[in-house]
Amino acid sequence: MEEDERTRAPRHADSDVREAVEGELRLLDPGVRASRALAVELLDPEFTEVGASGRRWTYEEMLDALPGMAGDTEAGTRYEPAAFTGTLLAPGVVHLTYETVRDGHHARRSSLWRRAPEADGGHLRMYYHQGTPLPGKEVQP
Repeated sequence: MEEDERTRAPRHADSDVREAVEGELRLLDPGVRASRALAVELLDPEFTEVGASGRRWTYEEMLDALPGMAGDTEAGTRYEPAAFTGTLLAPGVVHLTYETVRDGHHARRSSLWRRAPEADGGHLRMYYHQGTPLPGKEVQP
């Protein structure tokens, strides 16, 4: 792969996969995490997440909590993403997997992105996300 594997989809990836990776990276950006208005653009209104603790987060719960979660300030520790893979499951539906490291904690992540109706902007939004903590210090295959 010629592009930086840590932050971009491979060049041969479908444009929907690239759009989902770009959205995922935006959601890891402290400025986006701290702004409800910016996060709303990236989360599907039917969004759910299963957190590392097993807690189920809804759209409104996540929008309310995101500004206070880890990685929400420029001065704090940031998520370091790696090893993105993406699959176009159907037109406008993308499954991403990747890993993150933040403050020495490793997690494997999976998300589903779906295209919003044209009336709502027509771009991909995160529909589902799950993060699973990984033991050890190395990113795993």
